[in-house]
Amino acid sequence: MPVKHSGNEQIKLRDLTLVKASLAGNTRAFAQLMRLYRQRVFIFGKSFFHNDADAEDFVQDVFIKVYTHLSTFQGKSQFSTWLMKIAYTTVLNSVSRKKEYLPISDEENIADFDMTPEERQIRLVTQKAIHEALMELPEKYALCIELYFFYSIPYQEISDITEIPLNTIKSHIFRAKKILREKLEDFYEKSR
Repeated sequence: MPVKHSGNEQIKLRDLTLVKASLAGNTRAFAQLMRLYRQRVFIFGKSFFHNDADAEDFVQDVFIKVYTHLSTFQGKSQFSTWLMKIAYTTVLNSVSRKKEYLPISDEENIADFDMTPEERQIRLVTQKAIHEALMELPEKYALCIELYFFYSIPYQEISDITEIPLNTIKSHIFRAKKILREKLEDFYEKSR
């Protein structure tokens, strides 16, 4: 009887298989890894670089680093965690860009199929309110909350990526949620 794996285990196994094939010289396997994670890296890069051209350059830089350091991936964490750690380090290494971080809360990539014009307008107004609230968060909170909510990265993986202690990550996200709740409640009260 075949062994059943959870979704995360299946993803981890798939990625590990692709990494091993890439290391064995299979360029299609590496191209598949790029296809799977390119959009995530692009959106993360756009949070810092604010335009598509620089974000595209960032994606290329990250995947070149991933390719050249692929043999160091040990499979102890998710491949996506290891990849985002490289992306985060790449951003930090461009010191002149570090202060330019803006959360990507507008989620341009969420499909709006089958939405009425009224639903689209409500979503746009909500996105604007969230974006404005995120812009007012301290940078350390905004980064943690974005990784947690927009990339669905668990606390421990955020800690691994940013090298910020786990309890500090939890504290940042807790405080950010509290600030966002207050700001969004204010927005809601004003819009009534």
